[in-house]
Amino acid sequence: MKSDRISRREMLLSSGTILSLSPWSSFEHFSLHNPRHKKLAVHGGEPIRTKSWPEWPVWNREAEEDIIKMLRSGKWWRGNGDYVEEFEKQYAQLLGARRCLATSSGSGALLVALHVMGVDAGDEVLVSPFTFVASYNVILQHKALPVFVDTDPETFTLNPDKIKERITDRTSAIMPVHIYGLPANMNKINELARTHQLKVVEDACQAWLAEYGEKKAGTLGDLGCFSFQNSKNLPAGEGGAIVGINDEVMDQCYSFHNCGRPFGSVKGKTPIPTRGSNRRMQQFQAIMLMSQMKRIKTDADQRLKNAKYLDQRLKEIPGIIPYQLAEGATRSAYHLYPFRFKKEFFGDISKEKFLSALHAEGIPCSPGYGPQNKYEIIEEALNSKGFKRLFSEQRLKQYREENVLPGNDQLCEEAVTLYQSLLLAERSDMDDIVNAIHKIYKLKDQLKG
Repeated sequence: MKSDRISRREMLLSSGTILSLSPWSSFEHFSLHNPRHKKLAVHGGEPIRTKSWPEWPVWNREAEEDIIKMLRSGKWWRGNGDYVEEFEKQYAQLLGARRCLATSSGSGALLVALHVMGVDAGDEVLVSPFTFVASYNVILQHKALPVFVDTDPETFTLNPDKIKERITDRTSAIMPVHIYGLPANMNKINELARTHQLKVVEDACQAWLAEYGEKKAGTLGDLGCFSFQNSKNLPAGEGGAIVGINDEVMDQCYSFHNCGRPFGSVKGKTPIPTRGSNRRMQQFQAIMLMSQMKRIKTDADQRLKNAKYLDQRLKEIPGIIPYQLAEGATRSAYHLYPFRFKKEFFGDISKEKFLSALHAEGIPCSPGYGPQNKYEIIEEALNSKGFKRLFSEQRLKQYREENVLPGNDQLCEEAVTLYQSLLLAERSDMDDIVNAIHKIYKLKDQLKG
């Protein structure tokens, strides 16, 4: 039935017929008499949109008084100030977590979490391949092997049905990534983790206020990690956080992020009882974050409303397939709004040509992540002295042979994303996005050759 509907719509569009079906009712009617519809903007035609989009990040001047007060006090680090601790309380409450630990970055949060979860040299960690480099870079920094589990192209997240075949006697943890704010299938992931006695560290660095069932992303595993880098939905230039429910585990996180000093249940006979690193958040970052948190729920609701509208509109364009939430997921954070571009419906033009055409029509867009399991960083690590000592030649050969991810390859070829600030615009602005893609579909022959 779905293919019949698409074929019928393709026929109507290619014949120049104006669709009056309700899903298209707010679209511009395409007419050769309209100069904006004669030629694609990438070839000199008039673009669909010429207005600017909402800027990001947005500064709140009300935060300046507290920042100046803190600077003048000389209490610039968390060891002699209260702002970081106050942010931790507020962020834990926002997510419904028992504890929160603020860190210097999202990468720092992941490094601390993996260490406290016992990931060590020679271990293996199962991880999503469709992600930012930090997700697996922190595994490599532990001298552990990042074992990529194939992606489900429909959900953009780790395919839980592919986990079991990747588990070995060295596997110590699973790191699902809630990429773009789309929650992974945590029920299946946690079930497999329990069965095989594995730890679960959620990479929720792009998933503030995303929901899985009735819980927030980042609160479903053993530990959850977040990022507050400048582009993020909750920004402070840099910064991160770890959330958890186990007090002893969170005490260990605090101790490790503070150079191995004692904290809570982490005690010793000397000033430094355990290994550690400096991953502390600074005072000014906490002030910025508490200010930004005043708008986070309103912004999240606006993104959700516009994303749902795009879901309905875009799926009616042949060859455009919006994301699907994974089983059990109930809400995305929409750090990016993703859809898939099927070139066979666009005259087999490349995704690069589609992106260029969409940019020219006034719609900022990006291609998503590449096939990072094939990036040079992996071979650089495998060929390093440390990895050759830790892993047998046979295991590294097997790893290379098994590093084949057809679902992820497909998604990397098809993914297109829209930045979150576009979703902070008005409903009518979403029509510009849809009209631009519709225009490219109708005039796709202009992109051939």
